[in-house]
Amino acid sequence: MASSFLRTRLRPACLSSFRVLLSRPHSQLVLGFRLPLVPSPSPSSPWLPQRLFSFSTTATSSPQTLAPDPIATDGDRPPDPAAVYRELRDAQDGSTKLSRSEWEALVEVFRSFAKSPWTSDQALALYIPSSFFPTAARRFRLFFLRRCPPAAFRHLTALGPSLAADRFLFPIFAEFCLHEFPDELRGFRSLMESADLTRPHTWFPFARAMRRRVIYHCGPTNSGKTHNALVRFMEASSGIYCSPLRLLAMEVFDRVNAAGVYCSLHTGQEKKALPFSNHVACTIEMVSTEECYDVAVIDEVQMMADPTRGYAWTRALLGLKADEIHLCGDPSVLKVVKNVCKETGDDLEVNRYERFKPLVVEAKTLLGNMANVRSGDCIVAFSRREIFEVKLAVEKFTKHKCCVIYGALPPETRRQQASLFNDQDNEYDVLVASDAVGMGLNLNIRRVVFYSLSKYNGDKMVPVPASQVKQIAGRAGRRGSVYPDGLATTFILDDLDYLIECLQQPFEEVKKVGLFPFFEQVELFAAQFPKLTFCELLDKFRENCRLDGYYFLCQHDSVRKVANMLEKIPVLSLQDRFNFCFAPVNIRDPKAMYHLLRFASHYSQNRPVTIAMGMPKGSAKNDSELLDLETKHQVLSMYMWLSHHFKEDTFPYARKAETMATDIADLLGQSLAKVCWKPESRPQGRPRAPEQDVRHEAIPVSQDEYERPRSLVQTFTIVVIFDKKIYMLIIFREIEGSDAIIPRRGINPGFSLHAGCIGQTIRKTESSILDEWGTGLAVVANDGSIRGCEWLMWMKRESNEMQSSVVLPNIIVDVDIDAE
Repeated sequence: MASSFLRTRLRPACLSSFRVLLSRPHSQLVLGFRLPLVPSPSPSSPWLPQRLFSFSTTATSSPQTLAPDPIATDGDRPPDPAAVYRELRDAQDGSTKLSRSEWEALVEVFRSFAKSPWTSDQALALYIPSSFFPTAARRFRLFFLRRCPPAAFRHLTALGPSLAADRFLFPIFAEFCLHEFPDELRGFRSLMESADLTRPHTWFPFARAMRRRVIYHCGPTNSGKTHNALVRFMEASSGIYCSPLRLLAMEVFDRVNAAGVYCSLHTGQEKKALPFSNHVACTIEMVSTEECYDVAVIDEVQMMADPTRGYAWTRALLGLKADEIHLCGDPSVLKVVKNVCKETGDDLEVNRYERFKPLVVEAKTLLGNMANVRSGDCIVAFSRREIFEVKLAVEKFTKHKCCVIYGALPPETRRQQASLFNDQDNEYDVLVASDAVGMGLNLNIRRVVFYSLSKYNGDKMVPVPASQVKQIAGRAGRRGSVYPDGLATTFILDDLDYLIECLQQPFEEVKKVGLFPFFEQVELFAAQFPKLTFCELLDKFRENCRLDGYYFLCQHDSVRKVANMLEKIPVLSLQDRFNFCFAPVNIRDPKAMYHLLRFASHYSQNRPVTIAMGMPKGSAKNDSELLDLETKHQVLSMYMWLSHHFKEDTFPYARKAETMATDIADLLGQSLAKVCWKPESRPQGRPRAPEQDVRHEAIPVSQDEYERPRSLVQTFTIVVIFDKKIYMLIIFREIEGSDAIIPRRGINPGFSLHAGCIGQTIRKTESSILDEWGTGLAVVANDGSIRGCEWLMWMKRESNEMQSSVVLPNIIVDVDIDAE
């Protein structure tokens, strides 16, 4: 049946046409293009793909050009894939005898084919999901190798493992799958059609009925692009401003109303509707695609490529019903926006901007000395602990007073801290901030100082991305402020080269932007799997969804974690479960997760959901109390968000929660003004039993000397020397409170340490490694002290297992080395 379908469906173009089409650049291939290339199959085969392959309509070859060629035997032209498949089908297993070297050469080609993202993407057009593709590719390899024609063998070995070989093999693979897996493809078709995310611009028919004018304000920070868009926003008779943050939406709300234009505020946590208002400032997730506007402004449009939240920007661009849409952002997504506008039929204009004043890098860094901090400086650190360490050090060793801004603070507190810093008539003249300073606030910063240029990403220490460095550094200098010229530098000299490298790099061009299904799409998919949990359902959807070439499916790790927790409440409906999973909760905070579970439990019992949390008596007196204030505000914020996404009577204390959140934000501001304690880490799950501290006491420092604040990252060195030869050098960092040791760089002559090769994360603390290896580890701290013992067991990889190889006794540990 499959073969007759191919003859009916793909002739006269036949599968030889794939060789012509696939030889074109990949940018011309568009998965999910729904115009059928040839007549539909006969009614006797209703399950087969209606759109086997979807290519751009730039293909204009005539049927005569696409006619199948006979198998080439002279080597002048490649074999025709359709003819190759016919010969393979008619041959018998074992009809081809290959030598071992020939067999291995072909196996490498087929391994490349099976691992190629291009082939797995193309297989979606056959309704072969990523979960089944490896099985199909393995069966195809065995089928081909046992019957390989000589001409095809010569052609494939000449191409080797490459995209050209993948493009040659894929039409043969398509024929094979349609013939060998008819029942499986029948089931996969129904499954994947319910998870079809192709052509997302067709999801918004009313927006497609309009011919919108899209203006892309393209430029770096401090270039006036958002200002110009907001001017047009305020001039229009109606408009919507879409913000990446609550903080920025609140700032625009205040600014527009102060200019005499009535503007409402709509975020996940609060709704302020002003009478006679035709303008609204909202967060990007709260954009309404049902209302009509004259002008829409989408700020920080490069966030379309964000792996977690990018879908919200994509939805706004595709679905807003506005005559004019102003996009503000850097050039990284310009090419994707052009492609999207071609699909939607919108007119695109690009306005390019340059900084009002160029950003200058100060070659003279702070040299690791806080005494070099000046008024107007913003010191950027990438962990909460380091932020408070820097604040304490600056206020202890200089006459400056510091404001603090980081992501866990509520928007009201961040605005209050920003106002203190911007006010020239008080003593707060230095700002210590996290990467949260990169957007959402107008700050009078003279100089951005990077305390470090690496951060912990939840798994290991990684360099800060160049795009983020540019975004943060660009906050220095502001037109109309007392510091119009922007400066950037680093705290230590070693980081300066990386800063310069990041600022010199052009914006990286984004290839794809994010998508995520609406609830209705998830509900349609869930009908086929009534017994799956919601978490399993999301994983199944990801495996089987189909996407066009410009889009990727956004990550949902936090949604999965919440979904797993909510499995304790079996009576929640699918829609309620979906809404609870998207509530703004810090999944690393056990207290916040507990309150979300309690809210969901009360809701499932049709009980009014209570706050069940008392107000603190005063400002924080230690870091534990400060963390508790942050958590309480997050819980109240989550309650307000839920009250706007469920029936009002189920969350009846929203007003009380709003009042409590405002009071706690004030207490946080008061607490930050008098911070004088050592910062703590937020608890992660169950507390662990305390381990014996094996660290040597630090060398005392005179009170008159400045000691750089101790980071949560400790650096150690392993140097192994045997017979006067260096066998291994590893410099790694242990992250306090995270159970991770991160190798920094190393020399390895073919051996690797047990539990982690160089360049990979060793997920063990130093003490646990010592317990496991006994006296098998030698560690040298930066102060030259030796920990461990005098011999090291080497390990090497054999048959994918770590086995003992050589024991080298009497190893000399060289301590005469500069670790940093």
